[in-house]
Amino acid sequence: MSARVKVIDSHTEGEPTRLVLTGGPTLRGRTVAEQAADLANSYHDFRMGLLLEPRGSDVWVGALLVPPTVEDASIGVIFFNNVGVLGMCGHGTMGVVASLADLGRLQVGEHVIDTPVGPVSATLRPDGAVTVLNVRSYRLSKSVQVAVPGYGTVVGDIAYGGNWFFLVGNPHVAIDPERLSDLTVYATAIKNALRSAGITGAGGAEIDHIELFGRPKRADADSKNFVLCPGNAYDRSPCGTGTSAKLACLAADGALPPGQVWRQESIIGTKFEGTYTQDGDGVLPHITGRAYITAESTLLFDPSDPFRAGIPV
Repeated sequence: MSARVKVIDSHTEGEPTRLVLTGGPTLRGRTVAEQAADLANSYHDFRMGLLLEPRGSDVWVGALLVPPTVEDASIGVIFFNNVGVLGMCGHGTMGVVASLADLGRLQVGEHVIDTPVGPVSATLRPDGAVTVLNVRSYRLSKSVQVAVPGYGTVVGDIAYGGNWFFLVGNPHVAIDPERLSDLTVYATAIKNALRSAGITGAGGAEIDHIELFGRPKRADADSKNFVLCPGNAYDRSPCGTGTSAKLACLAADGALPPGQVWRQESIIGTKFEGTYTQDGDGVLPHITGRAYITAESTLLFDPSDPFRAGIPV
């Protein structure tokens, strides 16, 4: 781990992203997916020191720039959180684009970004909003039942939006910010029940995101959600990959035609707008939101610091 790591911080509709500018590791691998595996397997202390207390918190998502490995890509990026490497991160992509624009490294217009799950497109708009054309998203299974201790049977859809989600439309707990602790306990119980029952995404992939839906509080929103991320922290934003998974389910149900805007409210009241184009039995989601720069700083890692690699959670 470098003794000094320069970062730029942002939040996208409330959800923070920490982009590494200098001091990150040089990763092995011919593709961004292979480099992501190297980051996951070989650089635990770097990831945890960057994101956990005393320099961060379990809410942060990290982003590491890497050389792109696909044609026409402007940048490559690997996202990670307090428990591992992410395949894709919608809010993080918006944060990266806004951060690089603030530094003068990206201009208004469309940019191809190489990620571990494939290239995505991000368009920086003149007003500062960012639209992410995400990877192909689809619903794998509808109305899957799982027995959740303490709650009974929970019914949800399994869908992919860059990460694997279990989407529950009629949760036992109201989608209310005053019930964040209850929502976290409930969503964690669902995730554990899915694991115990052997219910997975395609190819046995773990369903590591739980997405709960309720009626919106905003007059300009269609739904309000609560998203539990892999490290058991909740997403302050409406979740880009989660909104993509939701669009895939709406499309599969014939509840939202291509091109029609879906307005997704987060648990803290912020909003993403999403549309999609059809792609076979899946969709190509377009998710729009705004990111705001909050800091530029140099993180220091003293070799004698007992919490150089963060305080374990």
